[in-house]
Amino acid sequence: MVLYQREALSVDVGGRLRELRESRGISMRTLATRSGLSANALSMIERGKTSPSVSTLYKLADALGVAITAFFGPESDKKQVIFLKADERPRMNFSRGMFEGLGGENFIGRVMPFLLTLEGGSSSGPHDMVHTGHEFVFCLRGQLEYKVEREVFLLTSGDSLLFASQLKHRWRNTGNTVANALIIISGFAEGEQPHAMHWKKEE
Repeated sequence: MVLYQREALSVDVGGRLRELRESRGISMRTLATRSGLSANALSMIERGKTSPSVSTLYKLADALGVAITAFFGPESDKKQVIFLKADERPRMNFSRGMFEGLGGENFIGRVMPFLLTLEGGSSSGPHDMVHTGHEFVFCLRGQLEYKVEREVFLLTSGDSLLFASQLKHRWRNTGNTVANALIIISGFAEGEQPHAMHWKKEE
């Protein structure tokens, strides 16, 4: 079964990082200090020589004071209706997979749908996530383990999971093959970026 045949719009993370940094008048050395990354690592990312991990993207967004979806491109006005063709959705590669936006970043309501493509062995990090709202997970391909509080759920193709997001949770791809998952987070607090919380900062 082929899930995706059409190409999405690939985001130039390095170029967008440079735009965000320069538009705020932040030097590479200053951003390195704020993010805890080396200036050399930042230079490699901006020049497209390396792909950042989701944890690194989270650190950079935090250091720049933006949502992680800011790497998709300039922010646009929020709309009540979002129609997104399959070959128009923005995607952002990271070192262990890919994030694909499904319009939530431009929607006026409090719902954030996105697709995750995850390499075997990838995870949300060593720490639990907690945020407001509700979370729906649908496994499209492969397998994905979700731990919610003390319960562990193994999702395979076609399985779904729905839970209150204030419960401690984390995920990982326990298989050796790529997994695809549709995640929808809704009802979160205004100003919160729950999708970004799925990539916890590394200690």
